[in-house]
Amino acid sequence: MALGVRKMLGAGVYILVGAVAKYIAGPAIVICFFVAALSSVLSGLCYVEFGARVPRSGSAYLHNYITMGQLWAFVIGWNLILYLVTATACTAKAWSFTFDSLIGNHISQALQGTFSLYMPSFLTTFPDFFALGLVLLMTGALVLGVRESALVNKVFTGLNILVLSFIIFSGFIKGDLHNWQLTEEDYKLNTSGSNDTSSLGPLGSGGFVPFGFDGILQGAAICFYAFVGFAAIVTKGEEARNPQRSIPLGIVISLFICFLAYFGVSAALTLMVPYYRIHPESPLPQAFLHVGWGPARYVVAVGTLCALTSSLLGAMFPMPRVIYSMADDGLLFRGLARIHPRTRTPIMATLASGTLAGVMALLFKFTDLVDLLSIQSLLAYSLVAFSVIVLRYQPDQNFSKNEKTGEEIEMEAEVDKNPLESVPEAGTSKILKSLCDPLDTIPTLASGQIVYGCALLLVLLLTILSLVLARWPSRVFSGDPVATTVAVLLLLLIVGVTVIIWRQPQSPAPLHFKVPALPVLPLVSIFLNVYLVMQIASGIWVQFVIWNAIGFAIYFGYGI
Repeated sequence: MALGVRKMLGAGVYILVGAVAKYIAGPAIVICFFVAALSSVLSGLCYVEFGARVPRSGSAYLHNYITMGQLWAFVIGWNLILYLVTATACTAKAWSFTFDSLIGNHISQALQGTFSLYMPSFLTTFPDFFALGLVLLMTGALVLGVRESALVNKVFTGLNILVLSFIIFSGFIKGDLHNWQLTEEDYKLNTSGSNDTSSLGPLGSGGFVPFGFDGILQGAAICFYAFVGFAAIVTKGEEARNPQRSIPLGIVISLFICFLAYFGVSAALTLMVPYYRIHPESPLPQAFLHVGWGPARYVVAVGTLCALTSSLLGAMFPMPRVIYSMADDGLLFRGLARIHPRTRTPIMATLASGTLAGVMALLFKFTDLVDLLSIQSLLAYSLVAFSVIVLRYQPDQNFSKNEKTGEEIEMEAEVDKNPLESVPEAGTSKILKSLCDPLDTIPTLASGQIVYGCALLLVLLLTILSLVLARWPSRVFSGDPVATTVAVLLLLLIVGVTVIIWRQPQSPAPLHFKVPALPVLPLVSIFLNVYLVMQIASGIWVQFVIWNAIGFAIYFGYGI
């Protein structure tokens, strides 16, 4: 629980709430966090079963390599690098914003106008050299062999919770319920009484949900970033005394605690300040200034810096390890696996990942980095849910620790044999009969192949349904004959294919934890994740596609 809370309560709770509340959701940001938390719980349960198949501590890359094969492992590993690099850049920018606010915004004012007005829109308005320097400083410390301190992390986590509790209680004391019921008249009053109308955000339609249902969904997709740290709990499966109980409970309870924190902080913020007057880059310190508690903003700022320092270490420490593991396996360039002879740290992986994170912190907008991270996380957790469905219906696979830590050649032979290899051809009638009335009570190669094909088809159908609901929701729910017919047909196909998977025999192999209500719960998780990811702007998708195109070029040109 402590590990999960420490990983999740970082830049999201201190910076993200401001941008989402001001521009996307308004006071309804509290609902955004609820939707994001629900999606995270479903993804977390799938993640636990996936991790339970490999009773060893390690990243999702290792678990995927052993259970699903090399290509799946590369996809997960390459996007895990993107996640860690982007998380590092996000946290560094949040640290920079908070420190700048603490000293009176002198850094941002000095750097304004550094970039030309004709720079691409996806770049930030000014280069954040402070965030770059912070990342490079931490990278140098990691190269020298500095390790994470458990004591420091516990102290910072304790301070973090104390500061958040202070914010929540203060917000409810100084808050005004009228700020959840704002109208256009309030907006005009604020505009007429302010010389700097450019600082006011869009009003939307006013009220508690000023930007409508679309704003809630788009906000939930971004707020998912706040909960992605729960995956760190699963990687400690080997160290847990009772993993089948403690890991699922740890994920669910830590998600609940963090949801309460995010709900409380976002509610306090939007009660203290009208959502269109929120400072997006330093929302909480500025909120206390707004309500006349000037000294309190320094307490909040110091607590914020402590939490962000812990989050920055938490993101940077595993970053070079993933690159090193992939390079050591030959999926990335072997030079990245070089170990420093004195400090025994992966020096090239550390320098490469730190430089990339620093450049992203220097050039990219905070909100764009969060969107990019949310896309990666939502799609990665969808892949985990897909893997849970497929692996549960495969013939018994032995992923025990003893077999995998023996001779390396034996390990490679086991890994390279994908559990989803094609099966011998069977008669068409036999295959059709096996779809709805399989004779076997335990999985076979044929039943496993059926589930694999049906699961791929389901992902395609769920993606199309999510696209229809995301792009034309009013037409679907208003009874438009074409849109409604398409949605109903997709639902019928999804139900039919789900029944086919449900009828197939499941593996009786014991696991520390099994997802209940298979295959429905993982499919709901995939649908929620894909539906949320559809809410993210197309420009961020272009960046995500470019990153993966580079990855596939490396894999098919070198790694394979």
